[in-house]
Amino acid sequence: MPTTTAAQQRAQAKMEYDAFLAGCPSRRLLDRISDKWVSLILAALGSDGPRPGEVCAGEPRPMRYSELSRRLAGVSQKMLTQTLRSLERDGLITRTVTPTVPVTVTYELTDLGLSLRDLMHGIKAWAETHMDEVLANREQYDTRTT
Repeated sequence: MPTTTAAQQRAQAKMEYDAFLAGCPSRRLLDRISDKWVSLILAALGSDGPRPGEVCAGEPRPMRYSELSRRLAGVSQKMLTQTLRSLERDGLITRTVTPTVPVTVTYELTDLGLSLRDLMHGIKAWAETHMDEVLANREQYDTRTT
């Protein structure tokens, strides 16, 4: 029986990723990136959409924790912290600590995170564009089933 190198084993596993299988690691990654806070954090760091006082979207840029917190209305401090840590662990963002008084912490998309930028923008834009239609369908469904 021939032996395989670690690189060959990783390549084989990569070819076998199938999110439809319960134990596939890609399913956990899909679960992570489909989370609403993950999507919104990635969109915010990708400068998707205007910020207060701005007219249009900008380029990706680093953001401080407090700026992200203000941008993501409704996120708790605990949830924002947990989500940022998980994104950093997955390599989608970097956390930079600058030794100032007080300490400055910024978050920025990595190249891997940037590769999700267009996809996240598209999903966010689709949701905003089709929300009225979805609400109408929900109302129609609820009327039919009651």
